[in-house]
Amino acid sequence: MRKLALSDEILLEIEKPARYIGNEINSVMKNKNEVDIRFAMCFPDVYEIGMSHLGIQILYDMFNRREDTWCERVYSPWPDLDAIMRKENIPLFALESQDNIKDFDFLGITIQYEMCYTNILQILDLSQIPLHASDRSEDDPIVMGGGPCAYNPEPLAKFFDIFYIGEGETVFDELLDEYKIWKNSGKSRKEFLEKAAEIPGLYVPAFYDAEYNEDGTLAAFHPNNEHAKETIDKQVVMDFDNVCYPKKPVVPFIKATQDRVTLEIQRGCIRGCRFCQAGMIYRPTREKNVAFLKETAKEMLESTGHEEISLSSLSSSDYSKLPELIDFLIEECSERNVNISLPSLRIDAFSLDVMSKVQDIKKSSLTFAPEAGTQRMRNVINKGLTQEDILNGSFKAFQGGWSRVKLYFMLGLPTETEEDMKGIAHLAEEVAKKYYEIPKDQRHGRCQIVVSTSFFVPKPFTPFQWASMCKKEEYLERAKIVKSEIRAQLNQKSIKYNYHEADVTVLEGILARGDRKVADVLELAYRKGALFDAWSEYFRYDLWMEAFEELNIDPEFYTLRQRPLDELLPWDFINAGVTKKFLQREWKTAMEETVTPNCRMKCSGCGAGKYKGGVCVEG
Repeated sequence: MRKLALSDEILLEIEKPARYIGNEINSVMKNKNEVDIRFAMCFPDVYEIGMSHLGIQILYDMFNRREDTWCERVYSPWPDLDAIMRKENIPLFALESQDNIKDFDFLGITIQYEMCYTNILQILDLSQIPLHASDRSEDDPIVMGGGPCAYNPEPLAKFFDIFYIGEGETVFDELLDEYKIWKNSGKSRKEFLEKAAEIPGLYVPAFYDAEYNEDGTLAAFHPNNEHAKETIDKQVVMDFDNVCYPKKPVVPFIKATQDRVTLEIQRGCIRGCRFCQAGMIYRPTREKNVAFLKETAKEMLESTGHEEISLSSLSSSDYSKLPELIDFLIEECSERNVNISLPSLRIDAFSLDVMSKVQDIKKSSLTFAPEAGTQRMRNVINKGLTQEDILNGSFKAFQGGWSRVKLYFMLGLPTETEEDMKGIAHLAEEVAKKYYEIPKDQRHGRCQIVVSTSFFVPKPFTPFQWASMCKKEEYLERAKIVKSEIRAQLNQKSIKYNYHEADVTVLEGILARGDRKVADVLELAYRKGALFDAWSEYFRYDLWMEAFEELNIDPEFYTLRQRPLDELLPWDFINAGVTKKFLQREWKTAMEETVTPNCRMKCSGCGAGKYKGGVCVEG
């Protein structure tokens, strides 16, 4: 019988013990004495968040299909258990075997959000693995990072042995095969890392040096080891119909953030919004075969018992077989009493028709993302939506029986004016008016328009990667302008306004575009007590600012400064598919307030077309 790493006394002391006991439905148990490689797959946040992440489910399934490998899971202990583990000197453990993470061959960490960076240090610290890669011995796990934040790995460089740039289904098998050979060879850890550095898509930070100018900008970045490549090429899955996908995903014991079956219908996006990192780094767009999706949906529903299925995509409306898939799911799900969730739909007649089919009985809220309040600003960000589209879509939604609409916007975008800020309130007012154009006997009470604004964060590999940010106080002033303008509208009682934390945004911006110098700030903030920064109740902006001050590093160097287009950026050694030349062109086009057509309308020559099988085949 499997022995738990935590005693009954500790489990009774903490909130939600089920986060730590493992043994869930569809979790994989193997005999550790019959495998060659043990891989701990980590999501550096609480269990409920990590269990909702599709990428880990895919890799967990893929690794465990190998007879020589056992992949287990680990998540960040919540602060209550964190305190006990430190006090009692309890090492962090994997859910399946309850064995110490330190005893594994690999610790793979998916890095989805900059505000989880201190949790990465928590994972290493509680696992009793040296924080710095340079301090690890032959007996320590190989610490790997991947995910969207790995496209600028530099703020985390000294904590990781390897970063995986791109999609995980491509070269992991090659890496694990090389590891088996190395493990039996008696060679050094450095020799394994040199072998790994030769594999496409793998970046070993120790094999590169950064040099800086007097003004703090990057002067040079180059390999210091003959096995290291000048450029790291993003890895992309092109045979998308035959790629590994979990038919039996692990089902959590407690309610996860997204407690549902997730069906990935496509990767990439044709739209080209200039602020959107995912839309750039996941190019080219690739669709999954609809027959495969039908079969997979049935198997996943049968193997999990979930009562909801969600279609995963950056823009579900753009999946070419969506009507056929929806018709199949409606029939399949109605027999099972399963709900269908359709995130990432555009505000158009086609999408509303689809939504009306899946929400025929219960009309929940509809979510649209105009992103900006004026047409000028939507042209700058290349949103590809007109006010007419938004208002017509809203009116059709209200006619269809919906009375609650969520509208998402960003504040602080490049070239934003006060008119653009106030335009958010004006657009919300126009949407509300559309509801009251419907005859009174056809309405469902008062409409509710929920306006939410986040603050813009420039991300690597987007046309806005050169943009400046605002100070915290300026972000809050912009939110105040929107709030005041909403209160001045005729239908203000129908409009509710929320906005994101400004101090979190500032720190996210620093970490998103930081260089290796930021790693020292991150480590010091963690040692001061920064942890679970993505959670408002635990975020301590003051600890971070203390760390910047003590290390004499100016945070505004990373936020307020607009980069020249010819500046060497910390992530320029990565080839993400889209070329720097394309991104520069899109930045200039944005300043001209000009829209670039989407990929299906016209190829914009972004460079991602070199991956055959995408929307475009050259560029």
